[in-house]
Amino acid sequence: EVFGQPAGSAVLRHRIGYLTQDPSVYSDLSIVENIRYFASVVGIPRSGLDAEIARVLDLVALTDHADARVANLSGGQVSRVSLAAALVGTPELLVLDEPTVGLDPVLRRDLWAIFRRLATDGVTVLISSHVMDEAVRCDRLLLMRAGHMLADDTLDGVLALTGSPDVEHAFLALVDRAEGAAA
Repeated sequence: EVFGQPAGSAVLRHRIGYLTQDPSVYSDLSIVENIRYFASVVGIPRSGLDAEIARVLDLVALTDHADARVANLSGGQVSRVSLAAALVGTPELLVLDEPTVGLDPVLRRDLWAIFRRLATDGVTVLISSHVMDEAVRCDRLLLMRAGHMLADDTLDGVLALTGSPDVEHAFLALVDRAEGAAA
């Protein structure tokens, strides 16, 4: 269940944004055409469509490329188009699967600034990542291995729990504890 509704319910479409690891937009369409399509999926009324397109393009800094065909964009730009599509409708919950994998350090920094701004504005941002240096950017860590929750705490709490100097060592300590307990 999500927000008290069965996962996948149509009523959740405007409340949840989801960004897949791989681009989830159509390469044969322009950025605006992609955003327009996803806006129709979440039920944005025609009267607010232009404002919604402008809002998400501004958020991901693609306003100047709005009419560009996705096939002609760089990988980083395609990632930002996918993020814009996930942001259509001002979701309350944004689920991001490996949102910065394979991106250059400047774009990673810029995307994390967007994620932080969204969180500051009240959006719950749930990020799945195996890159531990990105975990330190999060307010709360849910560390999992093989479908089992190893920790649910702040970074400081996880470090204190494990006595580790950094999150990667903490994660490995938790994995070792869990495997030792299972043996």
